[in-house]
Amino acid sequence: MRRTRVGTMLVLAAALAGCGGPDRVEVDDAWIRLPAVPGRPGAAYFTLHGGRSDATLIDVTANIAVRAEMHESMTGRNGMAAMKPLGQVAVPAKTEVAFTPGGRHVMLFDINPKAKAGKIYKLTLNFGNGGRLYVDAMTVGAAAPAPDF
Repeated sequence: MRRTRVGTMLVLAAALAGCGGPDRVEVDDAWIRLPAVPGRPGAAYFTLHGGRSDATLIDVTANIAVRAEMHESMTGRNGMAAMKPLGQVAVPAKTEVAFTPGGRHVMLFDINPKAKAGKIYKLTLNFGNGGRLYVDAMTVGAAAPAPDF
């Protein structure tokens, strides 16, 4: 009888642990838009899902580009579109943080000229706690719509 009770408690504890969401940040819907003009930057987009505790995204790299920078688009002075670099991005626990066209995004500089639409490339997301996520990102052409996830 005691073994059954202990076994039931372990099953219940495991089930309850699964109710709280992921332990760490997860990423989905990652994609890359190639530049319209060779030599110009492209951009990467994705959605972060916060884990059980707050996290901070401090850097993103891509195997398709020499350099990557996190940026945010906004309306600047006189209503003109502007961008500012982001040194880090907070990912609060149990929230969603989107990198989308017209908002937060990752600028990709010096993209490999052999990069092709329809291919998968890797993004590496680095966090302030030393954690790292490797993400597959679908590539689309400059005028193509975002992938339908």
